Amino acid sequence: MKKIIIILITLLTFSACKNDAKANEVNLEENRAKSYDANDGYITMRGEFIYYGDAAVFKVGNEMYGVVIDDNMHTLNEQVKPFKKEDTDMVPVTVRVKRFKKPEGEEGWPNRVIIKDILKVEEPTTDTKDVIKLAN
Repeated sequence: MKKIIIILITLLTFSACKNDAKANEVNLEENRAKSYDANDGYITMRGEFIYYGDAAVFKVGNEMYGVVIDDNMHTLNEQVKPFKKEDTDMVPVTVRVKRFKKPEGEEGWPNRVIIKDILKVEEPTTDTKDVIKLAN
């Protein structure tokens, strides 16, 4: 009887020490967003980016943000160029940004962003239902 109890306790001990693979799985995107949003004032945003002429715009849903033109913006522009078929194409990107209101008396969108990090650049979808092209 003592042997059976010792064997059961031993089996229970080893089964309790088993590493559960599902418990150790980590959603990296979720954790990245949480850590970035936590303390430094920068947030992770996913939207469409375009730089045309001397204006850079970041569109998230129906919100439009003017992008501060700096080295990070130029780096992002270089990364989206291979995905553009035309200069006016918007490319989906995921970036860490700091949002703020535009200074009084300046032109442009009411909200602006400064790009801190470029997390992902994606290929645009080929769904062109919302595109209107004018021909001469």
